[in-house]
Amino acid sequence: MSAVLKPGSLLSEAALRQIDREVAKYPADQKQSAVMAALRIAQSERGWLSKELMQEIADVLQMPAIAVYEVASFYTMYNLAPTGRHKITLCTNLPCALSGANRAARHLQDKLGVGFNETTADDAFTLKEGECLGACGDAPVLLVDNHRMCSFMSNEKLDALIDELRPTGST
Repeated sequence: MSAVLKPGSLLSEAALRQIDREVAKYPADQKQSAVMAALRIAQSERGWLSKELMQEIADVLQMPAIAVYEVASFYTMYNLAPTGRHKITLCTNLPCALSGANRAARHLQDKLGVGFNETTADDAFTLKEGECLGACGDAPVLLVDNHRMCSFMSNEKLDALIDELRPTGST
């Protein structure tokens, strides 16, 4: 495929090379199969997925922009708006809810002063409600920045996590 850096491109050459490597894993007529990887690469580089960035991914993968948006909007790991420095995604599906996720949600909302899909005034945290994270036996569970799973989240563990992630000098 070999994506070309166009004038005004939102993605760097390095990101386009990474997307090329992902596309190469699929048959030539199935470029769109790399859409999730391309979204991850773009978000990692830009922080969130704007409509313009999703259009660029669609162009690179030769697929409709709406199809890229459908994937990006379905999964909670993709950010369709700017987020805080840390994104905390709390699973609230039934197994987690029955094991304390609603309590954890209230505690986080009170501690951070935000609701779901909101960012703290200092841009340190965005709180998201997530679907199953696949760790029902460890409930309640949350995911920090799409990479770090935290299990059995008591109020004390939530407080310690926020203190650990909070920028120095913030309250």
